[in-house]
Amino acid sequence: MRPGLALAMLVATMGGIGRLRPGPGTWGSALVLPAVLLGSLGCLALAVVLAVAGFWATYRVLGEDTAADPAWVVVDEGAGQLLVLAALPAGAGFWGIVLAFLLFRFLDILKPGPVGWADRRHGAVGVMLDDLVAGVIAAALVLLLRAAFPEIPL
Repeated sequence: MRPGLALAMLVATMGGIGRLRPGPGTWGSALVLPAVLLGSLGCLALAVVLAVAGFWATYRVLGEDTAADPAWVVVDEGAGQLLVLAALPAGAGFWGIVLAFLLFRFLDILKPGPVGWADRRHGAVGVMLDDLVAGVIAAALVLLLRAAFPEIPL
């Protein structure tokens, strides 16, 4: 076994969550939802940590196979979902968390525009980047909703 491969697999699958069926990406996104309790800065910091660890782990796991994007790699979903959670206000309620989750999953699954472009990149960059772009877009949508409708509690 290559050095560091076991740790890379643990990170890439977020502790094995990526092996759950059906919908490992959905499980990976759901796993990080309790991080909303950390607040915006905590979610943002954790997203950065997961993104950096995810790039490393994905590169270690995939090696030279630049066409692979295995469904069991879910650290990318975790990092992207955390970006959206960072856009929620302090003390976000149940519906705000549901909205953040659904927006991110919608963009991640359908891959519109820039998300699809990022998904077509090769190797670890492609695996990680599409979910980070989806997270940024979903976060921007949440922030726009908050600005346009400040009376709606998220």
